[in-house]
Amino acid sequence: MKPFFSLILLFTIFHTTFSQSIKGIVLNSEEKPIQEAYILHQKTGNHVHTDANGFFIISNISENDILSISHVSYQPKNITVNNIQDSLKIYLTEREIKIPEIVINPTINALNLFTNIDLEVNPVNSSQEILRKVPGLIIGQHAGGGKAEQLFLRGFDLDHGTDIAIDVDGIPVNMVSHAHGQGYADLHFLIPETVQKINFGKGSYYANQGNFSTAGHVSFATKDYVKDSSVKVEMGQFNTSRFLGIFNLLNEANNSAYIASELLMTDGPFDSPQNFNRFNIFGKYKTQLNENDKLAFTLSHFTSSWDASGQIPQRAVDNGSIDRFGAIDDTEGGLTSRSNFLLNYDKQLSSNTLIKNRIYYSKYNFELYSNFTFFLEDPVNGDQIKQQESRDIFGFLSEINKRYNYKNTQISTQTAIGYRRDKSNANELSHTLNRKTTLNQIQLGNIDETNFFGYVNAEFKINKWVINPALRLDHFKFIYNDLLSENYTNKQEQKSIISPKLNILYNQSKNLQLYLKSGKGFHSNDTRGVISQNGTKILPASYGADLGFIWSPNSNLIINTAAWYLYLDQEFVYVGDAGIVEPSGKTIRKGIDFGIRYHINDWLFFNNNINYTYARAIDEEKGNDYIPLAPDLTITGGLNLLNENGFYGGLNYRYLKSRPANEDNSIVAKGYFITDFNFGKKWKNFDVGITINNLFNSDWNETQFATESRLENETESVEEIHFTPGTPFYLKSYITYKF
Repeated sequence: MKPFFSLILLFTIFHTTFSQSIKGIVLNSEEKPIQEAYILHQKTGNHVHTDANGFFIISNISENDILSISHVSYQPKNITVNNIQDSLKIYLTEREIKIPEIVINPTINALNLFTNIDLEVNPVNSSQEILRKVPGLIIGQHAGGGKAEQLFLRGFDLDHGTDIAIDVDGIPVNMVSHAHGQGYADLHFLIPETVQKINFGKGSYYANQGNFSTAGHVSFATKDYVKDSSVKVEMGQFNTSRFLGIFNLLNEANNSAYIASELLMTDGPFDSPQNFNRFNIFGKYKTQLNENDKLAFTLSHFTSSWDASGQIPQRAVDNGSIDRFGAIDDTEGGLTSRSNFLLNYDKQLSSNTLIKNRIYYSKYNFELYSNFTFFLEDPVNGDQIKQQESRDIFGFLSEINKRYNYKNTQISTQTAIGYRRDKSNANELSHTLNRKTTLNQIQLGNIDETNFFGYVNAEFKINKWVINPALRLDHFKFIYNDLLSENYTNKQEQKSIISPKLNILYNQSKNLQLYLKSGKGFHSNDTRGVISQNGTKILPASYGADLGFIWSPNSNLIINTAAWYLYLDQEFVYVGDAGIVEPSGKTIRKGIDFGIRYHINDWLFFNNNINYTYARAIDEEKGNDYIPLAPDLTITGGLNLLNENGFYGGLNYRYLKSRPANEDNSIVAKGYFITDFNFGKKWKNFDVGITINNLFNSDWNETQFATESRLENETESVEEIHFTPGTPFYLKSYITYKF
């Protein structure tokens, strides 16, 4: 512990003097600060970025020097420094993203540029679509639209979030020790039209990402303000309707407020209607209290209910007893809700010191009914289960950001301390009948899990190099009160883990960045598993590295590629459907990521991502070492029309190769190739368009599992593929009015 706190102290008190520095702020036409604008000193090549409040400071400046200011969403601009004593106030004009004008900024997260480009050229209107903006991330729904999606990334079947950390404005989406499964990440409270940008990172190389960030992380940032109010109506097949309203309540230089609300209803393509109904409301208020203090409040609430047809066995479709959209047990379904409160307070202590503070609270309720094995365990009543919980989440983060200049070295540091506590009451797994009768309770208890953490992150920019060492400490306390025990039991375990990181970038030019990223990560295990294992191997670590580059060989083309490796001490997770812990030993994954963005001309844009992974269990004999459902090849991409004379659209595709569904590859989950289409026309106040999911009406399985089950008329159980069918040809139309 001493080295960690010594490092915090070192970076907190580190100081030096500035010589011939100039400070400034970068704003847009709405007088709002622009974060991550790139400031380049043309004479020396020194560069900095604006902070969250749009401020920057750059050293070794003389009068009449020229600064170049750029941002992917704004027109670049050059300014001449007339008086070194003056504070600069620079305005940038918004523009559509054009690859010929993009500079590969020398930042650790330069790959986020790709998601921002994709979000700009092909907007989304569902939480499923917005997750697909992350290169290489594949998702699938398998329980009526209300359950969190199943996720796949870098050779992981991530279940619902076990090894990928997801947050919205810093509020964690993943649920620790969830009733359905560890890391459960239900993103349905996010209204996609409120998203400003997506930050993502693959691997556990980032100090501000802790639990669950083994394969990577995704962070969504919502808009601070909206220029116009708008209403949107969508109608589609399968009794689908969606109503959206976004209302600009206040938009001044120092104050902004808006509210957004969404209602979605659909029956889906299934023989048994889904009766899906989801309501969302979101509001944000942001104010500049004075020159140095910024305050923001965010409130949101969502509620959802649905029925589901569940995963069906392949044999039932093959023998004609049901069709692809039929059901064995259509009493599945559930309901869930989540309310979030977020307070952000930023304090600019000086031109080179910023403190960011975040406090949040979430109230969450969940109830899910499933039947995966039908009549395997109970031939009379069936195997329906209920998973239920009521949860409170409390958390805060305080981070101090400092910037220094020492000779030719630019130094920035982030030192933070944070806390998260989850109190899950009456966390239940029960055997039920017809969503009404509880036949027996398998597990019932109260969970209290606390995570205290701190980190130090530093960046040293030396000429063309960026050296980024970091250190993170996480401490967990797990408490479980078993309510089914005859005697009062309140067992607890504690564990800490230190995660070092080291990233090195070489920025050969504005068109080429080479990088080596490395780090240690982890995911925590379910509190019930921790207690049952007496605290052994409760924070399994991962060790990984990426070696790659981002390159723009000409003005219309950007390429990224990376070779990567990941080792896990233990894949050791709580299986909520069965109430058991499954250790699966050490594993390795290695692969290659390749991405391309090509501006064919002023109005046509092409993108493609190819991700290959080799994933194996280390301690198993060859032939029995496959990792079930681990994808080894995924491809996503599309061709998009870029708002030519108001017209826009796209033809987008995704491919998931067939993959092993069990350890010896004797059962195979079939792959698929699906194409989606959208087209629309914008006027000053109107936007009209259509979207088509599964344009060619392919038969495909969205989610698949190797499951042992028994049907009501069977005497023996069968292990085979059970699947949820993917959406067939699905047409929706929409109209938006801005005012």
